Amino acid sequence: MSVTRKIALIGTCVLALAACTSGTASMSASPGIVLVAGATGRTGTAVVGQLLTEGYTVRALVRDPVKARAAFGDRVSYFTGDVTDPATLTPAMQGADAVISAIGAKGAKGPSRPEVIDYAGVRNLAVAASVAGVRQFVLVSSRSATQKEHPLNRMFGNVLIWKLKGEDALRASGVPYTIIRPGGLGNGEPGEKAFVIEQGDKSAGQTTIARSDLATVCVQALKHPEALNRTFEVNTVDGSPVTDWRARFAELKPDPSM
Repeated sequence: MSVTRKIALIGTCVLALAACTSGTASMSASPGIVLVAGATGRTGTAVVGQLLTEGYTVRALVRDPVKARAAFGDRVSYFTGDVTDPATLTPAMQGADAVISAIGAKGAKGPSRPEVIDYAGVRNLAVAASVAGVRQFVLVSSRSATQKEHPLNRMFGNVLIWKLKGEDALRASGVPYTIIRPGGLGNGEPGEKAFVIEQGDKSAGQTTIARSDLATVCVQALKHPEALNRTFEVNTVDGSPVTDWRARFAELKPDPSM
C-alpha cells in the first residue's frame, strides 16, 4: 500500500471515530425534547416526572388537555392527538428529539382494544416519528410478547400478539429504537431494588417491576447509545440498584436486522 493511500485510510478512520464520539455525546449531553404518548396513564405519569427531573423538555400527547393539565400544570407542553388518527400526530412530532410510548389497550374489545392501540397506534407513532426524523423511539411493550399461548392472549384480546406486531412495526420504521418488555407492573418508589435485564423472552414465572422503576429504564435509554436497537425484558428483585446504566445496556445484543 502506498504512503498516500495509508494516510488517506488513517484520515478516514479518524473522521469515523470523531463522528461516533460526537453521536455518543449528543445522547448523553444536554437533554432534548421528548414526546410522551400515554402521558396521563400511570406509567406515562412516572415517565413524565422523571424526564422533568432530568431536565428534559416534555411534550405530552393527550386526548384530554384539561385532564393532563390537572396532572402536570405548566411544566409540560400539551399536544392534543390520538394514536388512532395519524394526522393528529404530525404537529407533536415536529422538532422532537425522542418519543417514549407508554400507550396500552383499555379493553379486550371496542375502540381501544389491543389491535387498535398496541399495534396500529404504535405503528402510527412510528411512521410519524420516521417522517419527523426523530432520533430515538422508546417503546414500552410487555414480557411474553413472543409467547402466543400465554393466557393473557385468551383473556385480553390477543394483547401480546398485537404488542409484538407493534414492536415489529417500530423495527420496520427505520427509527432508532429501544423496546422494553416489563414484567407485571406495580407501584413503589424508584431505585429501591435491583434490575434484572435479559433477552430472549424466556418464560420466567411471575415477575414484577414498579412503574417508577420502568420509567427509570425508559429515561436512561435516552442517555446511552448502547440501548439503541435493543429489545429486552426487565423486572426487579431485592438488591442494589443499577449504578452504571451504560455498562448494563452494553451487555445487550442488538436486534437482528429486519
